[in-house]
Amino acid sequence: MDSRKIILLVGALIVAAITAFFARTLIAGSSAPQAGAAVIAAPVVDGPEVLVATRSLPVGTILDATALKYQPWPKELVDNAYYLKDKTNLQSLQGTVVRSNITAGQPVTQGSLVKPGDRGFLAAALGPGMRAVTVPVSAQAAVAGFVFPGDRIDLVLTQTVAGGGEGQPLKVSETIMRNIRVLATDQRTDNLVGEDGKTQVRTFSNVTIEATPKMAEQVAVAQTLGSLSLSLRSIADNSAELEEAIASGAVRVPAGNDPKAEKAMMVRLASQPSGGASSYQTGADVSRYQRSTVPGKPVETISGGGMQGGAVQQSGTSGQVLIQGPVVRIARGNAMTVVPVGGKN
Repeated sequence: MDSRKIILLVGALIVAAITAFFARTLIAGSSAPQAGAAVIAAPVVDGPEVLVATRSLPVGTILDATALKYQPWPKELVDNAYYLKDKTNLQSLQGTVVRSNITAGQPVTQGSLVKPGDRGFLAAALGPGMRAVTVPVSAQAAVAGFVFPGDRIDLVLTQTVAGGGEGQPLKVSETIMRNIRVLATDQRTDNLVGEDGKTQVRTFSNVTIEATPKMAEQVAVAQTLGSLSLSLRSIADNSAELEEAIASGAVRVPAGNDPKAEKAMMVRLASQPSGGASSYQTGADVSRYQRSTVPGKPVETISGGGMQGGAVQQSGTSGQVLIQGPVVRIARGNAMTVVPVGGKN
């Protein structure tokens, strides 16, 4: 190979190395293209503002200020039954009851709501299989008027239990029902709103609640036992009651990891009243001078003897009974009757 060919070959290799070096430098120094988020403008709806539901509204829901809002709607889809913003007073719809299910974002129709005073209003407010029961309460027992239609309450029974002994009777209060929905206070099923737009607090003497048929019977009996008080519940969910409901089988935990099924379970628990297992407090729990149990009957002194026939002696001063011989004890509730064998009751 002559020197000319060798020089050309070396020159070609040098040029190739320089080209590769510059190409690598350009590739490494160039920044990777960044994807920019495309801003898409929200479509402008050409139409009037109609009233829609902000959340799912099942049958029997008592509407409040947070349940409805106005939203633009295509004019070609506007129905005559919709509530239009320029023709509707939103405050006048507070306290109305949902007659048919309304999904979130769906326009509210005039036929889907029942206003207070309309025929069948209270029946529409009741859930399937539920009953309306009216309970008389005092101003102090009704949380000073801070209970409104749609709130959830607990029902507390306070009574005096008399015994057979001397001294003060047993005073006790117990929560007999939980998570009860208030349907009306006195004869009002809506909240009274003042000129400033705020809900006015007012006292009442009767409250109508929603209960199961069995709980309605219990409320009727409880009114004859003592006085009833209302205990206003928090809006927040109670985790302890959720665990209790799951353990008792009242609420079934959905299989898998389905957020919608879990949300439906929580909604079902929040709208389910409960009774039966009650918590109670006696007078001794709040004062050391009160009783913790029911006073007993007078003590009867019984003495066995060797007599074949029974003999009964009673002292008029002490109230004690002295019995000699074989006896038979007969219990009737809290009372104990001692009958000698062969004798008469």
